[in-house]
Amino acid sequence: MSQSSAQGNIFDAGILRRILKQVGPYRFWFRLTASLVILLAALVWIRPALIGFAIDAFVASVPAEELQGLKSWLYHTTDGWFSSNGEGLLYTFLVVVGLLILEAILQFYQTYLANWVAQSVTLDMRSRLYKHILGFRLKYFDKNPVGTFVTRLVSDIDGVANVFSNGILSVIGDLLKLFVVIAYMLYTNWLLTLIVLVPIPILLVATRIFQKAIKKAFIKVRNQVNKINVFVQEHVTGMNIVQIFHRENKEKERFEKINREHRDANIASIWAFSIFFPIVELLSASSVALLLWWGMRRAVEGTVSLGTLLEFILYVFMLYRPIRQLADRFNVLQMGIVNAERVFNLFDSEEAIAETPTPSPVDTFKGHIKFEDVWFAYNDEDWVLKGVSFEVKPGETLAFVGATGAGKSSVINLISRFYEFQKGKITIDGVDIRELPLATIRRTVAVVLQDVFLFSDSIRNNVTLYDAHISESDIVESGKAVGAHDFIQRLPGKYDYDVKERGGMLSVGQRQLLAFMRAYVYKPSILVLDEATSSIDTESEELIQKATEKLTEGRTSIVIAHRLSTIQNADRILVMEKGNVVQQGTHASLLKEEGPYKRLFEMQFA
Repeated sequence: MSQSSAQGNIFDAGILRRILKQVGPYRFWFRLTASLVILLAALVWIRPALIGFAIDAFVASVPAEELQGLKSWLYHTTDGWFSSNGEGLLYTFLVVVGLLILEAILQFYQTYLANWVAQSVTLDMRSRLYKHILGFRLKYFDKNPVGTFVTRLVSDIDGVANVFSNGILSVIGDLLKLFVVIAYMLYTNWLLTLIVLVPIPILLVATRIFQKAIKKAFIKVRNQVNKINVFVQEHVTGMNIVQIFHRENKEKERFEKINREHRDANIASIWAFSIFFPIVELLSASSVALLLWWGMRRAVEGTVSLGTLLEFILYVFMLYRPIRQLADRFNVLQMGIVNAERVFNLFDSEEAIAETPTPSPVDTFKGHIKFEDVWFAYNDEDWVLKGVSFEVKPGETLAFVGATGAGKSSVINLISRFYEFQKGKITIDGVDIRELPLATIRRTVAVVLQDVFLFSDSIRNNVTLYDAHISESDIVESGKAVGAHDFIQRLPGKYDYDVKERGGMLSVGQRQLLAFMRAYVYKPSILVLDEATSSIDTESEELIQKATEKLTEGRTSIVIAHRLSTIQNADRILVMEKGNVVQQGTHASLLKEEGPYKRLFEMQFA
């Protein structure tokens, strides 16, 4: 959020123009809605004018020569139409009712179309923003809480929708109604108009104060909504940690504090409304009182007709209603701009992984991977990898071992282009990975992580990720290949079994097997296994070891493991320490050397 927005300026014209550009394919309907707004504003003065004419012509029986302006024209136009004053009143009443019905119909279509355009724009923006976020490098997600993205995608975009449904067009409509009403009042009787407008300067000052106060309150409300979203998302996801360490009461207190701040922010906005609206009503009543005080004296003297006086009383209510609504709608518009600024900031974030303008046409790979003097840091020059070089030939299995923080997982993050390296070169089949389309890399490289993530969905959909090209037979084949078919058959619904959020209904080993199935059905050229057996029991490890052998068969594989028993058959083993490759060779050759690999082996099997 920019500084200007936070300080409560009325609005940023640049952001507003950018919001209006989102109308795009709905431009015709937006213009039609705007036309209805203008038409409604153009009709607003007619009903009071007709009522004033009916009072003077058919109730007070004002002589024709004393009628002026529109009343004189209406009188001469309708002269001879009615056999009695009662009939004239009846027909005027029917015309007024007809106008009310017409205005109601126009108001219905204007409201419906405005909200239809708003929701359509919301649909498009939310889809585009989600697609945009999907392309962000993982580093961005490391630095920003998930709840913030939820707020941007849901609450903030809903705020942008309000600009179209109850913002810009409503503000324009209310302003037009004000201008039309005041213009006609001046045309009818400028002196009465000035008397009616006496309290207006006070109202304008009050409105300006209200706008500033309410916008600051709304910004606080939005910020507190974001805090609640972040807190709830993180703590529901991490509920096991909260309960394991018996932090329920402490976290409850923290949530209550955030919740109170949210309540206080809302009360601040309610307080502003509760002060402003009574002021509007008081000033509106003052205008009517001034009008009656001055107008009734002139009516007795005969200089102002009774119909004109009643007409002006009706105009007073028409005048103050838009002013009161304007204050609220200006704030809807302002908050929509604040929300839009946050959304556009996310749109403008240059966090997507850059793809070369002329990517390599290579689409299938043998799996020949080469790292040449690769340097990588997550932050500035805090190097995680320091000049790492190695080569994996097609069909070869390469294993990485080393202490936590040695840089093993960073290697696979770079192969998949989850992060960008700063120096050196990485190639697949001789092609720089920065020249390969991301889609090709992600299709070529399958990663099975230590912490398996499963969606709240069926086993089938978690394996296929809704890829229509993967058949039922492919799913069953993958289950049998990795040894998961038997336990799936025992589940209610089998492959349609809902694993619930993060696969909570399955054991760690079962979740890992589903991750193996996911990798199997996508038939990658390169397979990466990151600590795939580090958190499971011995029985599950044996099952997964067999699945690993099946998966790695005939394809380039990179295996990261803490348990050296799982990588003894690897073609080569690389030992990493503090971002450097310090040893490499086969299991047998490394045991013959005095070094870190032998020490690790002795620690695990002593």
